[in-house]
Amino acid sequence: MLGNPAYPTYQVFLAIFISAMIAGLIMPLWIRFLKKDGIGQQIRADGPQSHLVKAGTPTMGGVIILLAVCLTCLIMARPTVELLLAVGAMLATGALGLFDDVTKVVQKRSLGLTPTGKMIGLTLIVLVFFVIAVNYCDVAPVIRFPGGFTIDLGVLTTTLTVGGMDIRIPWLYLVFVFLLLAGMSNAVNLTDGLDGLAGGTVMISMIVMAAICFVRHDANLAIFCAACAGGCIGFLWFNAYPAQIFMGDTGSLALGGALAAVAVLTNTEVVSLVVGGLFIAETLSVMIQVVSFKTTGKRVFLMAPIHHHFEKKGWAETKVVIRFWIVSAAFGALGLALFFQLG
Repeated sequence: MLGNPAYPTYQVFLAIFISAMIAGLIMPLWIRFLKKDGIGQQIRADGPQSHLVKAGTPTMGGVIILLAVCLTCLIMARPTVELLLAVGAMLATGALGLFDDVTKVVQKRSLGLTPTGKMIGLTLIVLVFFVIAVNYCDVAPVIRFPGGFTIDLGVLTTTLTVGGMDIRIPWLYLVFVFLLLAGMSNAVNLTDGLDGLAGGTVMISMIVMAAICFVRHDANLAIFCAACAGGCIGFLWFNAYPAQIFMGDTGSLALGGALAAVAVLTNTEVVSLVVGGLFIAETLSVMIQVVSFKTTGKRVFLMAPIHHHFEKKGWAETKVVIRFWIVSAAFGALGLALFFQLG
């Protein structure tokens, strides 16, 4: 039997509805508040010229998405360690993003935290998340691939005694989790560049992760993922082109962190990279662009991340967004298929 009998399937769908309604009902009030206080988005001067008209659009819509997720989990889910850890990772990365957003608004520039500052914050978040996940959530330091192939990253493990408790630290797995969580947070952040792009693609990815969690008999994490998807739906009503509000780093870092956290807690790290394949492609486009320009002086793309490349080629913003949603859905379907092939 699929799922957990204590949590009928309809409750996962209900979580999407409740979260979407909470976000959709509160968002107009949040937009009004931000406009009243003059809190708006700063636009990159070197970005597409068509984006300059977006300057001043209210940002930090991610605050309401996170609120919707937390309230939905409070209403629908049981407070297991895994659920609290996933919510904690989301809120911690969201707090880091909020600090970044506030810095941009106060200093009136498109860049907030320095890359070093952001990495320090993400490192601390990963360390706390990792120690709890490995020692209190039965997360195995094993990377599972479709077809039954596995890689054991627990070969270099240190056990520390803290306050009379033994804390295991598999160092290789720690590095992997850091790359996954920090990388996915930044990947979603890079994707958040067009109206509706990050919200729609995260919605699709989290619905797939909700299905994976439910099949694995973890209805609480399934509800968490469904709530994330629902929060994105409520946000998209106001973020559709032309956007009335942006999610900001508050939302993008938090949702990327949530996706990675669920992947670790369900030992579906490799599958999550496929489910979030669009985010990986966005990140790779930036890396390729930087390496190419520094080594050859030439650019591979007209502009990076890659969604701007297609804008420069003449695609309308809405066309880029919808086609990227389609690509994200394809990655999600492939990831779900691969999930059933895990050993």
